[in-house]
Amino acid sequence: MARPRARRRARHPTCPPARRRWRGARGGLPGLLLSRDRGLHGRPRGLADRPGPRDAPLLRRAGPHASPGLRDRALISHAAGRLARGPLILTLDAVHQLAAGLWVGGLAHLLVLAWARASRPWPAETLQRFSRLAQGAVATLAAAAIGLWLLYIGGSGAALGTAYGAMTLTKGVLFLGLLGLGALNFFAVRRLRRDAEVPPLTLRRLVEVEVGGAVTVLFLAAALGSTPPAVDQIADRATLAEVAFRFTPRWPTLSTPTFTELAQASDLTNREAPRTTQDSLWSEYNHNVSGLFVLAMGLLAMMERTGHAPWARNWPLLFVGLGAFLLFRSDPESWPLGPQGFWQSLWDPEVLQHRLLGLLPAIFGVFEWLVRTRRLRDERLALVFPFVCAAAGALLLAHAHTLQNAKEAYLMEVTHLPLAVVGIVVGWSRWLELRLPGRDGAMAGRIWAPCLALIGLLLLFYREI
Repeated sequence: MARPRARRRARHPTCPPARRRWRGARGGLPGLLLSRDRGLHGRPRGLADRPGPRDAPLLRRAGPHASPGLRDRALISHAAGRLARGPLILTLDAVHQLAAGLWVGGLAHLLVLAWARASRPWPAETLQRFSRLAQGAVATLAAAAIGLWLLYIGGSGAALGTAYGAMTLTKGVLFLGLLGLGALNFFAVRRLRRDAEVPPLTLRRLVEVEVGGAVTVLFLAAALGSTPPAVDQIADRATLAEVAFRFTPRWPTLSTPTFTELAQASDLTNREAPRTTQDSLWSEYNHNVSGLFVLAMGLLAMMERTGHAPWARNWPLLFVGLGAFLLFRSDPESWPLGPQGFWQSLWDPEVLQHRLLGLLPAIFGVFEWLVRTRRLRDERLALVFPFVCAAAGALLLAHAHTLQNAKEAYLMEVTHLPLAVVGIVVGWSRWLELRLPGRDGAMAGRIWAPCLALIGLLLLFYREI
């Protein structure tokens, strides 16, 4: 009789292990996956273990906790405002978010478990099961995305002529990059026997980058929530010729109006004032000179990698000059040039983003220089440069200009999207160079310096008029 009582007590919700396990499952499926790392009676087990009869009540209780959140997120998205085809769009949006949650949430928990295992190898069956989950989630995510594309965007004119369409295309490019990383892991796992063990280091490093890229995609998706769908933006669409003009290379003049000329031609105290030719010339000069800085850094970084120019390792100091230039010139209506004070200007979101994008390069430039000259020997500090590169790229994806002319604002913003994507590639390829061992790290290291030079070229040929 003692054994049945013990079994009933273990199932009682006041049993401490069960209570701990239920707390881990409150977040729905991701929480449930993480909670299964240890059984009800404290017996360690991995995700490869099959759920038993005792898991059924937990599965039934975890589901309702995920459903209301998913429903609420769908009801505050663009889908809730569509009167025509409302049920279809709500369903597609909910499925899209569910698939994204399964994929990205699974990646995040896989990374947590990778850190927890430290240097112990992975069971191949665990990775194969997660691979099947990811395949189903990605296929569902892509199918729902195609449906939402047809309903929210429609055609190539809206895709390239509106902020919503261009940001969605950028999101698709990042998604394809994540699929490439996932494919590397997929083919590596597929070749394994079920009873094999996988060395954790390379896999963990690739999953780190996948998680970072997935967070960036979610950040961009959140920014899309505040952007009107392309099908609703008819009057202020840019034409394909206008977009192509902004990306047509032209040798920069590297000439700028003086602050006096700018102040005479433009109302710097009115953010809603029409944009003048002097404004555009001022902005072009800022981008072109910044391009010279970044191009020089990329070329010097490539020279350093050859091993024949050790002096080129000082290239990160150019970031300090770039940051000072941006802080001085980015917002002429604000301190130190304009009448608006420093603290007052920070209330403007656009000015605040410019200040951050000017300050970040100087900070991580100093860190990278100290690391490369071995003044700082902590290997973790070398990760500051790639992390901030990836973070700056993510911020640039959501950077918006507050102009009265919506088309002109979009034509400025669309040129920032490729800069952001290449910046993200710079950050995560440098991350892999530092984190991957041997030849794998060297292969990743060949990517970031040319990409840094490419950013410089894109800035150097930036144009508005």
